[in-house]
Amino acid sequence: MRPLTPLTRPEFYRLTERCREYAFELARYEQARVDLAQCHHFNAWLPELKSYDLLEPALRSMKPARPIARWQMMVLAGVVGFFILLYLSASSIRTAGFSYTLFFSLLLLYFVPERVYGTTIELLEGKLLRIVDTLDQLLVNGDLGFSEAAFFQAKENLEAARRELRQQIDLAHRY
Repeated sequence: MRPLTPLTRPEFYRLTERCREYAFELARYEQARVDLAQCHHFNAWLPELKSYDLLEPALRSMKPARPIARWQMMVLAGVVGFFILLYLSASSIRTAGFSYTLFFSLLLLYFVPERVYGTTIELLEGKLLRIVDTLDQLLVNGDLGFSEAAFFQAKENLEAARRELRQQIDLAHRY
């Protein structure tokens, strides 16, 4: 395990700005879909967050995003089904019934919600909201000793991120 990095005031302020930018960036994507680039981006950022001494205990249980899209599941199921179909045809077993079963299984798999096997944008926003709440708790506790102006600027960044994330999550559940 890597040694933990102390969380300094400039780093904390940079994280609050990054949370705000990331919240506005996630708002551009469809909530119910998996965006592979955003999942990879979050997974690259999460170890950095967990490396800070004040954030690690609160974020220890946060799991990385699952970058699995619908098209990946469909391709995997189609390839596996195709190989099973080839095996059954080589074994001289009737494959017509299996080919219909494969087709309908792929059709059913298409309608399985993406959040079952991947991390949707909405779930990423929930994870980011948890990070924002953790940063806000550290800010309010006064562990970092901010000046009054820096405190309110960091607080404003966190409030803007929280407002945007809550709005996007609310809109996702409304429609």
